[in-house]
Amino acid sequence: MAQRLFLILTSGTREKLQMAGMIAAVAAATGAETSVFLSMNALPYFVKGAMVSAPAEGPMGRLMEEKNVPPFVELFKQAVALGTARLYPCSMAVDVMELTPGDLDPVLEKPLGLTRFLTEMEDSQVLTF
Repeated sequence: MAQRLFLILTSGTREKLQMAGMIAAVAAATGAETSVFLSMNALPYFVKGAMVSAPAEGPMGRLMEEKNVPPFVELFKQAVALGTARLYPCSMAVDVMELTPGDLDPVLEKPLGLTRFLTEMEDSQVLTF
C-alpha cells in the first residue's frame, strides 16, 4: 500500500462514502498517512448534528442499511483515532454552507483549500469518490 493516500470525497451517496471510509480506515490501520478532503455533497455529513445515513445509490446501499453495516462516519473517526488519518473540510464548501468552526465535527482539521490539498498530493496515491 502507498505510504501516502489522498481521498477526495464529493459524493453524498452511501455506497461511495462507505467505500471511502473503509479505505481510509484500512489505510490508517496499516500506517499509511491518509488525508481526506471533504467537499460538496460529502461535507454535510460531518456537520454536528447531521444525519449519519446517506441515501442509497442502488441495492447494495439499501442492503448495507438493512444489515446494520457500521456507518461511514464511524469508519472515518476510527481512521483518525488510529493516528495517521486527517479529515479536511473544503474551505470553499464551508464558506458556501456558511459554517463556523463550531459547526463542524471535532474530528475534522481546520478547513483547507483545494489548491493546498492538491499541492500536498504530489507522488501519492489519489482516489476520488
